[in-house]
Order: sequence, then C-alpha cells, then structure tokens
Amino acid sequence: GTGSINSDYKDWEWSADAGERARLLQSPSVETVPKSGESQGNGLGATSALGAVFIVVNAALGAGLLNFPAAFSMAGGVASGIALQMCMLIFIIGGLVILAYCSQASNERTYQEVVWAVCGKVPGVLCEVAIAVYTFGTCIAFLIIIGDQEDKIIAALVTEPEEAGSSHWYTDRKFTISITAFLLILPLSIPKEIGFQKYASSLSVIGTWYVTAVIIIKYIWPDKELTPVEIPTSPSTWTAVFNAMPTICFGFQCHVSSVPVFNSMKQPEVKTWGAVVTAAMVIALFVYTGTAGVCGFLTFGAGVEQDVLLSYPSNDIPVALARAFIILCVLTSYPILHFCGRAVLEGLWLRYTGVTVEEDVVRERRRRLLQTVSWFLLTLLLALFIPDIGKVISVIGGLAACFIFVFPGLCLIQAKLSEIQETRAISWWAQVSYGVFMVTLGAFIFGQTTANAIFVDLTA
Repeated sequence: GTGSINSDYKDWEWSADAGERARLLQSPSVETVPKSGESQGNGLGATSALGAVFIVVNAALGAGLLNFPAAFSMAGGVASGIALQMCMLIFIIGGLVILAYCSQASNERTYQEVVWAVCGKVPGVLCEVAIAVYTFGTCIAFLIIIGDQEDKIIAALVTEPEEAGSSHWYTDRKFTISITAFLLILPLSIPKEIGFQKYASSLSVIGTWYVTAVIIIKYIWPDKELTPVEIPTSPSTWTAVFNAMPTICFGFQCHVSSVPVFNSMKQPEVKTWGAVVTAAMVIALFVYTGTAGVCGFLTFGAGVEQDVLLSYPSNDIPVALARAFIILCVLTSYPILHFCGRAVLEGLWLRYTGVTVEEDVVRERRRRLLQTVSWFLLTLLLALFIPDIGKVISVIGGLAACFIFVFPGLCLIQAKLSEIQETRAISWWAQVSYGVFMVTLGAFIFGQTTANAIFVDLTA
C-alpha cells in the first residue's frame, strides 16, 4: 500500500497471495470476510518481530530509490541530505508507532479504518480519497519508469547513433510505453482478484537490491566517462532543502501498510512494534542514503537525472540488466497498486449509494471494467505527456507526507482528547503537543511541495 514496487504479503495473516494487498486497503463496505471470521484459524498473529521488520523494509523500499540521488542534489549535498532524512526519520517512526497505538485502541485493522474510527467520517473519507489519488499517481510514475528504461534499452539495441533512434516510429517513447501498457499491464489489471501476482514481490526484492548493488559498484569502480559535473556541498538557498522532502516521504511511506503488519504479529504490542519499525527504518535509511543516495549522487553530482539509471550509458550491460529488472518489477506492481486504488474507490461508491456488495454483485463486473479502463487510460495519457518522474513524485510525495504526519497526528490528538481524565498529566500534554506538531509539519510539507509542483514543475 505504499506505492513501492516491492511489497511482500505472503507472510501476512489472511492469505498467501499478492492480491491481499488490496484487501488490506479496501473500505469496510467492500470487505468479504467479517473481522471475527478473519481472526479465526487463518494464521492471525503468525508474523514474528523479525519477519515484521523485513515486511516493513520491503514495503518501504521501492521506486523512490531511483530518485534519491537527485534528491541529494536538490538538498545541497550529502551532509544536508542526510541531516534532513535523520530529522524526518524521528517523525516517520513516531507516526508508525502512533498508528499501532490507535489500531490497538480502536480494534481496527487497516489504515483508513483506524482514521475512520478515531477521527470520524470527514477525515476517514479524506484518507480514502488520498489513498486513491496516491495510488493513481504512483501508477503514473510506474509508466514513466517503464518509458525511461525502454528508451535506454532501445538506444543500446539500435545500430544507429542514440540521437538517430527517434527517427523510427517504433522507437518513439509514446509508442513503446503504450504498446507495453496495452499488451501487458491492462490485461493484468482487469481481473477481480490478482492472486497470480504472488511471485511479483520476490522479483521486486531481487530487482531493488540489484539496482542498489549496481549503483554502489559503479561508484567504487566508475567508468571513465562517468565524471561528476559538480558536487554541491551546501544548498543554493535555505528553501532548496525542502525540495528533497517529497522524495524522502515517497521513499519511506509504508504507513498505509503498517497497520495490517502490526496486527499480524504474534505479539502486537506497541513497545515491540516500536523496536520493529525503528530497525526497519534504519535499514531503509542505509539503503536509500548510504548506498543509492550517496553513491549515485557522488557519481554524477549536480548532473544526476531524476531517474538515476538514465545517467548511465545505454550500452552498459550491468545497468541494462538493472533496467530490465525495474521494468519487470513495475509491470507486476502497477496492477497491484491499481487494485488498491480501485478497491478504495469501490468502497466510496458503495458507501455513497448505500448498497451492499451482495445487492450490487450483478453490476460489479461492468463497473469494474469501467473503473479499470478509465484508470488505465488516464494514467497512460498523463505518463505520455509528463516524461519526468521527479514531477510526479513531487506531487504524490506531498500526499505521502499526509500519510506519515497529518493522519497519524490527527489520530493521536483525537485519541488523547477522548480519554476521560480528571487531571491532565504532563505526558498527556506532551503527546497532544506532539500530535499538533506532526499535523502542522505534515501540512507544511504537503502545502510547500504541492505548491512547488504546481507553480514550478508542472508549469515549467
């Protein structure tokens, strides 16, 4: 549920297939199994603390990996990039702990259900809409990634110079993205269930770690033509640091998936969960910062592309294999993210119309086809005319900040205000103040990045 291209759900409680990803996100109106039925004999509580660490890491690592070197460049270098991430990581971990606490208090098992139960109808609806928009934007980013990698692979295969490849219609970016999407992605997105995607997560894990290894090796043993243009050591302006926030939020956003992971643990205790998410975020920080971010940035400096793989030569064989891995990962991840967004939209529709799944089953197929084709065509159209993944991440990164800061902060505030106490202890005031600060910080990041994306990136 993070928009990442590598989320393994085979250890989660309800089933062993990747199609469960949508069930973890769908609304109560769309649930096919009552909560009481889910908790009886279906492996609930089967995930160990160590297993939970790897699931959270797996959910966090994803497509944001390709954008982190550019984020370091925008932040003004290694020192400022790492400092920014360390500061944000405190609140990222805090948000994950808050969600577990509120899940336990409300007895709800998914992110949006927790928001509904703790904060009420309006924040609940806003949360579901945000999830739908976030998955929609991530699907656009996936199509752009496919186009990026196919451009480089085709440039390596054609015998003519790279700049001459554009003269052939079959090498045109819009054609290659469209044909790949129609032949492979659309058929995978139409089915009602996507259990056949169960092996996608393993492929995504292999692809992500291989890309990371290639970036590190290319930094340690660089090719002669890979010379950094300039390596910034400080941000150009103090506001430039904030331009890296969308990528950081997009990269570390695993909060939507975190509530089901917490409830799948053998001992779902907030204290244990705190240790789990701390270990997971430290591992993700090492991958994003210590490897991809630092090594990719130092390899190319200020000249690094928004998608770091585009900065490498087309004829580099190890990098070409990395591009192939990324394409395969994205091809299998788009249907899963689409399934998540479609399930949320279905829940909103059923709640709005006031009908149940059983009463509306006759029209479900027709509605699903309409939703799928409309979603697919809109994401494809936008991907064809927004060729820069950084512009998409700048938009959905602001939404990721809402999942990380705003909604957990609201949940903490509401949970503490609902407590019946004769006197308010210092710890109570501290927690409420922390929640207020999280909401304020998340609103600032969302507003700043969204305004920047609209007035700078999308109008450029």
